Amino acid sequence: MSTSNTSSLDQLDPQAAAELREQRKKTIASSLGKRHRKEKTFRLMGFSAVIAGLFFVVLLFGSILSKGLPAFWQSSMSLPIYFDPAIVNAGPKPKAIAGESPAQYEDRMIAWQTEMGMVDWDALIVNGIVAKDKALEAKRDDLGYLYTSSEAYRLRDMVLADPSLIGQTKEVKVLADANVDVWLEGKIDRSLPDEQQQLSPEVRQLADQLESQGIIESTFNTNIFVSPDSRSSPATSGLAGAFMGSLFMMLIVIFISIPIGVASAIYLEEFAPKNAITDIIEVNINNLAAVPSIVFGLLGAAIFIGWMHLPLSAPLVGGLVLSLMTLPTVIITTRASLKAVPPSIRQAALGLGASRLQTVFHHVLPLALPGILTGAIIGVAQALGETAPLLLIGMSAFVASVPATPLDQSTALPVQIFLWQGNELRNFFEGRTAAAIIVLLALMIGLNSLAIWLRKKFEVRW
Repeated sequence: MSTSNTSSLDQLDPQAAAELREQRKKTIASSLGKRHRKEKTFRLMGFSAVIAGLFFVVLLFGSILSKGLPAFWQSSMSLPIYFDPAIVNAGPKPKAIAGESPAQYEDRMIAWQTEMGMVDWDALIVNGIVAKDKALEAKRDDLGYLYTSSEAYRLRDMVLADPSLIGQTKEVKVLADANVDVWLEGKIDRSLPDEQQQLSPEVRQLADQLESQGIIESTFNTNIFVSPDSRSSPATSGLAGAFMGSLFMMLIVIFISIPIGVASAIYLEEFAPKNAITDIIEVNINNLAAVPSIVFGLLGAAIFIGWMHLPLSAPLVGGLVLSLMTLPTVIITTRASLKAVPPSIRQAALGLGASRLQTVFHHVLPLALPGILTGAIIGVAQALGETAPLLLIGMSAFVASVPATPLDQSTALPVQIFLWQGNELRNFFEGRTAAAIIVLLALMIGLNSLAIWLRKKFEVRW
């Protein structure tokens, strides 16, 4: 209480002074009570917002995991395949004959491969199923609907690679057809009438019977990691092609966007004069960081495909587009890291006789390295999850092969998720789409974890 207030109270009689003091105490207590209530209300609102955010994150991840994890297991049959010479009757693999020209040998090899293509490979698979249960002999016509069509071609490729298999019995894992997998996994309503079912009643009954006998079993689905996408055989669809496409693009981003972005940031922050030109450059860099990614896709389609005539749907073009998109982020984060280094570091180095270049590269840059690495990796992780710019350069095309070089046609992980989500066989690809999302999220979380680890490892306190 101030001196003037004390003197005014002293002029009052003791009872009035006591009443005034009590009134002031109540006023102060009421004011403090209001402040404390507001603080508690604000803290409660903040805590509720955090809990609500966590709830929706858990709900999202729970939904993805509940749908995606079962897709890593798929119905299959482990069958004893006898490569019957009476069925595989294309003859032995041609061998070069003395005096024969390379063209003649090539003609004989092509003729042999053609004969191998005409072999009834499905009969070998059906024989393998019957070998598991002789009672299935009477249902041979329906057994061909239980496995996916590409397995016959896989047997052919096995014999082409190793003709000595003819006459031998080999245990082969055969994938069940996508519709059979949907039926056995309970992803379709079994009470629907026959005309709305994807399988005939006989095939559905056979599938249930073989599952109860243990002939059809759910095993870990390695095809999702090692096989490309497939339309003729959905059961074998995988992420290998999309993964390699994303890998090529990320390598291009790392080798183009990060060096150029870091070098640009160092020049702008440490060496560039402060004038109208650098101000315009800085404003435009900040604006580019806020440009929607689809605009970069339009730019890439116009320049890299329309003007430079680079191949359509190639990881090279996708990597260049994503590099342009990532460049502003790398520059901004690098400049922020350089600004965080205390000016006294620069002044001390210059005071001891170091040049401007030595000051930056020997003292400032090592201290800013954790932030630079963090920004670069976060930029790469952002590029990994981009879809819109890739759609505009043709990477939404169906590609049934794994790219060997950045110039080969390919797709990317987020685009593959987009394509699978719209597949007509929704009951089967809904789970596979969620599985692909899990793979993409795992890669992005891994990159962000790497950024955190590098920041902690190289962090320097001053």
